[in-house]
Amino acid sequence: MAEIVQQRIEDRIPELEQLERVGLFTKKEVKSIIKRATAMEYKLHRLIVKKEDFIAYVQYEINILELVKKRRVHIHYQFKKEEIEFPIIHRINSVFRRATNKWKDDVQLWLSHIAFCKKWATKGQISKVFSSMLAIHSDKPALWIMAAKSELEDRSSSESARHLFLRALRFHPTNKKVYQEYFRMELLHCEKLKQQQMELEKAKMDLGEYEFSLVILNAKLAEVVYRDATEKIKEAEFVLSLLNIASIFEFAKDLQELILQDLKTNYTEDSLTWDFMAKRELEAPGAGEELQTAKGRASDVNRREERCCQVYEEGVKNISTESMWTCYVAFCLERLKRKTNVQELKDKRQARLLGVLQRAHDCSLLQEAYYKNWLQILLSMGDAEGAAAVAREAVQRHSQSVSVWSLGLQTLIQLESADVGQLFRDALAHVDPKESLPLWQLQVQWSTAIQSPEETEAVFKRGLLSAAAAVSMEMKECYLDWSYSTGGYKKARKTFTSLQENRPLPKSFFTTMMEIEKKQENPKTNNLRDYYERALEVFGTSDEDLWLQYIQEEMGPRGRPENCGKIHWRAMKFLEGESVEKFTTKYTLLQTGHL
Repeated sequence: MAEIVQQRIEDRIPELEQLERVGLFTKKEVKSIIKRATAMEYKLHRLIVKKEDFIAYVQYEINILELVKKRRVHIHYQFKKEEIEFPIIHRINSVFRRATNKWKDDVQLWLSHIAFCKKWATKGQISKVFSSMLAIHSDKPALWIMAAKSELEDRSSSESARHLFLRALRFHPTNKKVYQEYFRMELLHCEKLKQQQMELEKAKMDLGEYEFSLVILNAKLAEVVYRDATEKIKEAEFVLSLLNIASIFEFAKDLQELILQDLKTNYTEDSLTWDFMAKRELEAPGAGEELQTAKGRASDVNRREERCCQVYEEGVKNISTESMWTCYVAFCLERLKRKTNVQELKDKRQARLLGVLQRAHDCSLLQEAYYKNWLQILLSMGDAEGAAAVAREAVQRHSQSVSVWSLGLQTLIQLESADVGQLFRDALAHVDPKESLPLWQLQVQWSTAIQSPEETEAVFKRGLLSAAAAVSMEMKECYLDWSYSTGGYKKARKTFTSLQENRPLPKSFFTTMMEIEKKQENPKTNNLRDYYERALEVFGTSDEDLWLQYIQEEMGPRGRPENCGKIHWRAMKFLEGESVEKFTTKYTLLQTGHL
């Protein structure tokens, strides 16, 4: 091992001598480099090597390269790069190769090597690194795409990029991203050739026998890629993604038209096709004279939106599905949200949306989320009767949805409907108890504001019996708060006493009662101790803060400081895991006055 290390260090001597001779490094710095490099080389030749050692060595060599680059600028010396930088770059590539041969599965290591090659202009090395990486990681489409893009962008080799995409498709014949990037690459190559042809024609250069391929110039290769892709992946979304790529290129009008015709012919069973075709109507040119006034522009926009709606209407006739109606509703909602100063246009958009919402609802194909928009519009219009009707129909249609029940009940509460109480009972009967907490919270708010104390207390008592622990615990805390706000300390104490053995109990149930006790004119310390003891029965093994608060309470004016030692001993005995260490740290801070 020592002989190999010594040989590698000796191989560095010519470049180090050059560094010193031309004044980039001092003699002392060269000695330091030799010492550091020797230590790192020994690490790389141990019986058990670590990846971190290779990475550290590479980073050290890159740092030297960066330093050489800065000092060249500083002393204005740009010669002997072949004798100084090239050996360092070669050595870094060699270390990377050794690392990737040993840790073949580490993709990040491969990518780090590629990033280095790109930064230090070793483009010939990039292809070799990609080739070695893809031989091992051929199952990763993103790496094939990255390699092909590198060939096109870094080496300007469309032929190599095409070859890599074709190889990628052998491994991933139905991968959308590979096809999309291959399609884009062919169009980019076509655009580049067209630009070259234009420049040559402007310069009036004689090309001799050389001619630009019409097949490529007319985007026929991109068309071949499109046809192959759509034979294997028959999805409207995928076809639309290819159309969006083609639409970037001005010269690809024929290809765009071909894709559009394909959509209209083969993908009319997909709502995305109708959505796309409808929105295209917004791009139609308007009448020039009309566009001079705000009212004229609004009229033109309305006509375009009507044409969009005609396409959507045809779509819902052909495929009356939830996704199709969702596209239609989403379009109408988006247009309504657009700002306009013309009230007539705003009214038409609102009427159009309300009509579509009603029809989608009648077909039982309106998504839950859109009921909120529907109710907001009706309430803003002042249509209380319509809003109440929609709220009731929504909860009947989506009787197991907590969000729809919450929305419907909030609307009916706002409208002061008489049957809200019954609807709350219906809601809790239909939804999953584990998800019912928002409904209980809403019912408590409504009952507290509207109903008598006796009726509100009955709501709390029903909530305490819930099978869901989250509901039961929340109701206990709310019940205690409500008891104090309506009946004062005595009622709160009575409620606490009645529930203190009713498990599970939240920590806030106890801390709330502690705060209530402290608010009294003459708080009883024995009661506070009782609350702490009961809380520690439940949370004493994991909550170090509760123990600390108990100690602080005893250290206070109403407490007994002599009890602190006993509480500390008990805390150390009962706490488990990391809580012990946290408690010890916080207790030390408390004793030193830092907590």
